[in-house]
Amino acid sequence: MKNTIKLVSVLIVMVLISVTAIVVHHNRVSSNYVMKKKSDQEKAEELAEKMKPKIEEHLHKRDIHHFIKSITFEKDVTINPMGDIIIDGYVNGESEKYGFSASIQYRARKIGSTSYDPELSNRFKDWDKYKNEPEIKENYLKRLSETEREQYLKDIGEKE
Repeated sequence: MKNTIKLVSVLIVMVLISVTAIVVHHNRVSSNYVMKKKSDQEKAEELAEKMKPKIEEHLHKRDIHHFIKSITFEKDVTINPMGDIIIDGYVNGESEKYGFSASIQYRARKIGSTSYDPELSNRFKDWDKYKNEPEIKENYLKRLSETEREQYLKDIGEKE
């Protein structure tokens, strides 16, 4: 009976030591992961900061009507599952209407793709391409309310 109690006690102590070792190991692995992730985030933020002038240059190249007066970048920088860095922003102080999102390829250190809110994208439209099809522009303008139409024509430099 004494041997059985000793054996059970030794087994319990071994189980407790094993469980404690597993918990400690798990905490170390989790801690290292959080530290690595944090440093990846810091690297992404640093690269995003360096790439902001290139993003601004890219936006101004698209802005054939010289609509953009100011560019504001959001504070948060994210890393998508593919490893690209995503930085969001907006132009002319209109975050709801004129937003954009730029993808930065970390390894290549270049802009991957850029997406625009529809209102901003419409400000970049080159109507000269449709000179032979004026109905396309007319149909677009008909969709807008009178106030929106006036503002749009001002934004693309066709009205003062």
